[in-house]
Order: sequence, then C-alpha cells, then structure tokens
Amino acid sequence: MKPLKAFTIPFVGLKVGKHHFDYDIDNKFFEYFEYEDFNRSDLKVNVVLEKKSTLLELHFEVSGTVNVNCDVTNEPYNQPLENAFDLVVKFGEEFNDENIDILIIPHGEYEINIQQYVYELIVLAMPSKRMHPGVEDGSLDSDILEKLEELSPKIKDIKEDEEETDPRWNTLKKLLTDK
Repeated sequence: MKPLKAFTIPFVGLKVGKHHFDYDIDNKFFEYFEYEDFNRSDLKVNVVLEKKSTLLELHFEVSGTVNVNCDVTNEPYNQPLENAFDLVVKFGEEFNDENIDILIIPHGEYEINIQQYVYELIVLAMPSKRMHPGVEDGSLDSDILEKLEELSPKIKDIKEDEEETDPRWNTLKKLLTDK
C-alpha cells in the first residue's frame, strides 16, 4: 500500500517547537483503506507536532460527522465523532511500532507518515452500536420499527402473573418481609 503524500510530514526541516497540520477527511480517504461503512464523511483532523531535540510528540484530534446506517433500522443518520490520541516518536536502531503510544523509527529517517494513525483514530471513535437518535427518543417513524414492535413478545399483566404463581413461593416471600 503506497502512502498518501498529504499525510507524510517531513520533520527534518522543521524548527524545534510546535507545528500545526490540518486535514479535511472525506470518503476518498476511506476508499484508500477499502473501508466502506461510511455513506459520507465530513471530518477535520488537527495534528500538533512538537519537535524536541531527541524525539517528536504528536497530538491528534478529530471532530466532525459521518453518515452511517443504523444497526436497528438501517436508516442513514449523521453520527458525530470526536476523539484524541497522543503519539511519541523516538529514534532507534530499527523500526518498531509494537507499543501503541510509542513509535520507534531508524536514526536516518527524515519524515513520518501518519495516515494509519488518522484512520485508526476515526474508526475507533465510532460507537460499537450505531443507533439512530430517533430510535432512542421514539421520534423515528420506520416500517422496520413497526414490524419489530409487532413481532416482539408481549409482556403479561402483573396481576395475571401473580395469580399463576405456585403457592409454595408465597411462604418464601414472607421470609423477605419478616426482617
């Protein structure tokens, strides 16, 4: 997989201090990773690279919305996203990305590509269950929700349930109230 040039930061020419990089993310970015869960995306990624004499510190922040389908109704809706991530880049003998928060690159490197970190930051910000806000507050009018309600098991009235209980349980219930 060839890296995207826009996400390659040449840090050799940068002065010691903080440097800001802003990225606008749309579906073309996710097509590169063959990730097709988003119908549309409008995300802003802000990266602050702080160059120090012996290491680099990167702070990633993402905010915006992605249009996804609801897991319950399959209706599209806009899911707001916000996430942040910190990465420390050190220099060593060989490339090592085994630790989540620390990246070790060889001494001769002069640039770093951050596209994988941006991708993971966005995808991991998604909730595990995507629920349309109209499902939660009851304002969504959907054929699927009506069918689910029709097919759901009906709860018996509490009075009917009490009449059908075994009388032996009543003496056990008295033990709870006798304290």
